[in-house]
Amino acid sequence: MSNEDVINFYRGSEVPYGPFSNFSRHTVFFNNVLAKTSEHIFQAMKFEGTEHFKDVLNTKTPGDSAKMGRDRKRPLRKDWEDVKDEIMYEICLAKFSQHKDIQKLLLETGEATLVEHTGNDSYWGDGGDGSGRNQLGKTLMRVRETIRNSKK
Repeated sequence: MSNEDVINFYRGSEVPYGPFSNFSRHTVFFNNVLAKTSEHIFQAMKFEGTEHFKDVLNTKTPGDSAKMGRDRKRPLRKDWEDVKDEIMYEICLAKFSQHKDIQKLLLETGEATLVEHTGNDSYWGDGGDGSGRNQLGKTLMRVRETIRNSKK
């Protein structure tokens, strides 16, 4: 792959890059907890230390955890805006370290730009038109670099 390559992903079921989605069905052991998906643990971490943590963690689907995590009737931890990017990085690093098959897929992307392509999210995704921050794509590229450097 050349440096100009862009890989778009969004749905956890997409082939071959669905595993880049936080909705992909890959368990993640993080913060001494085994979560059904990276979305489950990310959403739960918004409520670390409260009764809401387990409620969000134990939802049936990643979509359910996302919906619950976005419910502002549940109080977000005070430092969330300051820590969310680093928490996402740590969760993604755990996910791709614990599942060698998807780690291989991530490393095989070379230097390609990874983009969560969706009009539904302009922070974690690209906003659908490239105007978004694409923070999840940036996070996965950072994870790729960390894993690559750990293998040297």
